[in-house]
Amino acid sequence: MPRSSLAEPGTAVFQPALHTPAPPSRCILSLGMKRILTALVLIPLVLALVFLGPRWLFTLLTAGVAMLAAWEFLGLAEQYGAKPPRIAVLVAILGLFLGVFEWPDLTAALVGIYALALVVYCTFSSPVDRMMADATSSVFCLLYTGFTLMALPALREEPNGPSLVCFLLCAVWAGDSVALYVGKAWGRHKLAPAISPNKSWEGAVGSVVGSLLATGALLGLAAFLAQWDSAKLSFPDETWYWLGLAVVVNVVAQVGDLAESALKRSAGVKDSGSLLPGHGGVLDRVDALLLAAPVLWYAQLIHLRF
Repeated sequence: MPRSSLAEPGTAVFQPALHTPAPPSRCILSLGMKRILTALVLIPLVLALVFLGPRWLFTLLTAGVAMLAAWEFLGLAEQYGAKPPRIAVLVAILGLFLGVFEWPDLTAALVGIYALALVVYCTFSSPVDRMMADATSSVFCLLYTGFTLMALPALREEPNGPSLVCFLLCAVWAGDSVALYVGKAWGRHKLAPAISPNKSWEGAVGSVVGSLLATGALLGLAAFLAQWDSAKLSFPDETWYWLGLAVVVNVVAQVGDLAESALKRSAGVKDSGSLLPGHGGVLDRVDALLLAAPVLWYAQLIHLRF
C-alpha cells in the first residue's frame, strides 16, 4: 500500500523556512554630513596645492577638474539630442591649458584656434542634421568649463597669486555654505523660482555676509602672519578694496550657480553627476567658480593697470 503524503493525526509537519531577503543597507550619513566630510577632505588638499604645489601640477590638476566638468556638461547636452565629440572636446581643453602654460600671452589666440578646430571636427564627424547642435555645444563647453577655469592658474601667476586664489576660494565656499544654512532656516522669499526653487533672497544676502566674514578673517590672518614676515598670505591693498571685491565675487558666483542650475533644469536633471558625495558632480561643485574666477582675474588686471 503506498505511503500517504499526508501526515497522520498528531504528527508534526515540518516545512522549509522561507528565506526573507535582508533589507537593503542604508547609508547612515545624512546629505549634510556627506557635504561636511567631503569638504573636510578636499579643502586642505586644495589649499595646500594653491600655496605649495608647483606651477605645472596646479595647472594640470585644474585642467583635470575642467575636463571632468566638461564631461558632465556634455552629458547634459546629450539630453537634447546633441552628441558632441567628448574626446575631441577634452583634448581641446587639455591643449588649451598646456598652450597657455607655455605661451600665456597667446591665450585669446589659443581659444580661437581650438574653438575653430572643434567646429571643423564636427563638420566632418557629425551628421548634417546634428552638426549645429554638436558644434555649438562643443565650443560652448570649451569656453564654459575650459576658458573660465583657466583663470585659476592665470590668477596664481599674478603678483600675490596664491593669496588671490585663496581669497577667491574662501569667498565662494563661505558664501555657498552660509547661503545653504540661512536659506534653510529663514528663507521665505524665492530668488529665482523658475530656475532654482530652493534659493531665496535671505540665502543670497547671507551668502554675501558669509563672503565678507571670510574675507575679514583672511585679512586678519594675513596681518597676524605679517608679524613673522610671512609672505605666504598677504593682501597689500586697502581693506575696503578686498571687502568690495568680496561682494563682487560673491554676486557673480551666485549668478554662476544659477546659470548652471538653469542648464540642469533645461536638461531635466537634478545633479550633473555623483562623483562628490553630498555635492553632486564636479560641475555642481565648481559652477560658482566658472564665472567668479574670470571676473576676479579681469578685476585684478584692471586694478594693476589703473
